[in-house]
Amino acid sequence: MILFPNAKINIGLNITKKRNDGFHELETLMYPIALTDVLEISIATKHQEQKIIITTSGIKIDSKEEDNLIYKAYQLLNADFNLASVKVHLHKAIPMGAGLGGGSADASFMLKGLNDMFSLNLSNESLEEYASELGSDCAFFIKNKPAYATGRGELLQELDLNMKGLHLLVVIPNEHISTKDAYSQICPKESKNSLVDSLKLPIDKWSNLIKNDFEDSVFNQKPKIELVKNMLNEAGAVYSSLSGSGSAVYGIFKQKPDIKNLLQSDYFTWFTELQ
Repeated sequence: MILFPNAKINIGLNITKKRNDGFHELETLMYPIALTDVLEISIATKHQEQKIIITTSGIKIDSKEEDNLIYKAYQLLNADFNLASVKVHLHKAIPMGAGLGGGSADASFMLKGLNDMFSLNLSNESLEEYASELGSDCAFFIKNKPAYATGRGELLQELDLNMKGLHLLVVIPNEHISTKDAYSQICPKESKNSLVDSLKLPIDKWSNLIKNDFEDSVFNQKPKIELVKNMLNEAGAVYSSLSGSGSAVYGIFKQKPDIKNLLQSDYFTWFTELQ
């Protein structure tokens, strides 16, 4: 079984309050994009001492196997269903630590793949509950449709957002900022504007109403990331934003932008026409 876990961008991200459990309440619109990893799952053909073996290629993953969300996804379902042993290969193409949700997507697609492979007959709602145990935004990738997210990011409400014909450019500078550092300068507060209502307006109006609260914190600590946003605006983006807590910045354009200079830089650059 071969699956293609995709990335997402955040359109607006408001940190509204600190919770007693140490997490933060937030509201955001998560939108799936076609930048993908490749996940291959197969049942072990011979005796395998380990229940799951994971191999990787592409972008190097510097973490122990047991810390990998794919591994955790398998163990979560294995605890309830005693699954057969599997081999998994992940080709990593979505940059890590960029706010694009690649690791969360891998975990959720692993849950969906195992559900189909072993005919577990789990509903999307059940899969979302499992996914929420793995990470705050994992549940989004079960239905994988534009959704207004609240709580830690696990409470989802599908939202019809048509961006067909617009162009999306994602740029990731050679910078990294940890989620902890991104939160370090955040002061939670309720947004003055309704994100859902703002998203219903023409995209030309978004810049004045829709903001990612992480931007001030991240740009202050990593000025190079702010330069990317300025570059996208200068290239004609009608809306640009940090995604998640960064370091990816994206621009949405009405016309195909000239990206030759970006392609020649040391940035990771990915471009698509939205469907």
